[in-house]
Amino acid sequence: MTQDDGPLHFCCLLWARPGCEDDLTAYEDRVLELLAEHGALVLERVRGGVDDGNPTEVQVYELPSRAALDAYVNDPRRTAMADERDRVVARTEFFPVQRLAPRR
Repeated sequence: MTQDDGPLHFCCLLWARPGCEDDLTAYEDRVLELLAEHGALVLERVRGGVDDGNPTEVQVYELPSRAALDAYVNDPRRTAMADERDRVVARTEFFPVQRLAPRR
């Protein structure tokens, strides 16, 4: 499978600015609604501890294609929220991942 074939999986690590943990979650609630409109699924969304150096939130997505990711990233509704994002998000790491079968 090439990079352009789908589905694609990504992990996003987000660190909140101090005191903005709940605001980061509220921002992500709004912006993640747009993902579905681009054919994406949020496979996992978990919240970490506060003030422990770890990410405030970890998300794993599945997107149907690279074009869908690009459309989401450039969605004018998402880019219109840039000021809010800058206010609440201190750091983001976003990278492709490969899903593995869960062990039970």
